[in-house]
Amino acid sequence: MISLNISNSLIRKSSKYLNSKWRLLPLLDRWLLTELIPPLLFAIAAFTVVSLSLGVIFDLVRKIVESGLPFQTALRVLILRLPGFLVVSFPMAMLMATLLSFSRLSSNSEIKALRSIGVSAKRMVLSALVLGVLMTGITFLFNDFVVPRSNRNAETTLRQGLQVSMHSDYGTDIMYSRFGKIFDPSDSVNTRDGLTHLFYAKEFQNNQMVEVTVLDFSRFGYKQMLVAENAFWNKKEAKWQFVNGKIITLSPNNTSTSVNFDSYIYPLDSGPQEIAKIPPDANNMSVSQALKAQNLYKKSGNLKEERRMKVRIQEKFTLPIACIVFGLIGSSLGSKSNIRTSQSQSFGLSILLILIYYVLSFSFSSLGVTGAINPFLAAWFPVLISFGVGGFFLKQADQ
Repeated sequence: MISLNISNSLIRKSSKYLNSKWRLLPLLDRWLLTELIPPLLFAIAAFTVVSLSLGVIFDLVRKIVESGLPFQTALRVLILRLPGFLVVSFPMAMLMATLLSFSRLSSNSEIKALRSIGVSAKRMVLSALVLGVLMTGITFLFNDFVVPRSNRNAETTLRQGLQVSMHSDYGTDIMYSRFGKIFDPSDSVNTRDGLTHLFYAKEFQNNQMVEVTVLDFSRFGYKQMLVAENAFWNKKEAKWQFVNGKIITLSPNNTSTSVNFDSYIYPLDSGPQEIAKIPPDANNMSVSQALKAQNLYKKSGNLKEERRMKVRIQEKFTLPIACIVFGLIGSSLGSKSNIRTSQSQSFGLSILLILIYYVLSFSFSSLGVTGAINPFLAAWFPVLISFGVGGFFLKQADQ
């Protein structure tokens, strides 16, 4: 009883605190926010349900029917995948909510009434931008802290439900190149920089590399190939330990030697193991993990993957910023006196604008990954262009 009274007291105090802070806002902003928040919640729910249906639910139903996935497991996977779809829905919901709310205010002549008392379109749009900033922060926190963990847990839960064999730290086709000094055995003074090692493994499972091939170019004129069934990182030696393999060496005079071994310690850093642990999907990484992956790819000389990771890191920031972008565009369009849209029309217009934005984002992202343009610009160009479009609509609405 005492704990219940304490809880009720805390709730009342929190409610009073929030009410006091809410009343600090100007009356205009409080009114506009009460007009924006209900459509925003509706839009989040609508876009999330549509996205889940297309991206997860149909696939889970098929797995329940065809593969015998337990219903409880499917429901758990659905809940774990929910944050990832919420993050995508937040920016889209901002566009629909602002477009719907301001269009309705315009059709009811409330926008004209505000202008008649000297309230500009820029002042009215400010409330939508503040809400957009709040949604940007929520989106970033979800995308960086919640989504990576929930996506990984969803994949693990699904595999367990389907009774698919699980491997810790599982990866396939691991490639790692190492650059450094190439020594000349006949002249220990002269060295040159270049590719010294090329590491490849078919799989990485249970902390072991499977079917490993290592090419060694660290000695000028010599080419050495190491092939092994397995390899694992020996922490005590800080080197790789290869099991059941052979070493083939080709000398400068084209003579070759071959040596079989049961176990062999090889002096190579832990880069291959670290690369194998990088999730293939950047959505399963936080910003700090993505930065670490970028440095690993840079160290290994994998320029394409380094560029891809640079683009994905910037997209971790541009995705939340889209809440502000869409808030600006939707409120500016809805504030125009000649715009009259119903709820269904607002939904259709939102889908069209979202499609245009994400096609633009995908196009620039691809150009950034291929190296045609700078990765930073590739991620931010769509945002800058959209801000320009939103500013143009706002200028038109203020006339």
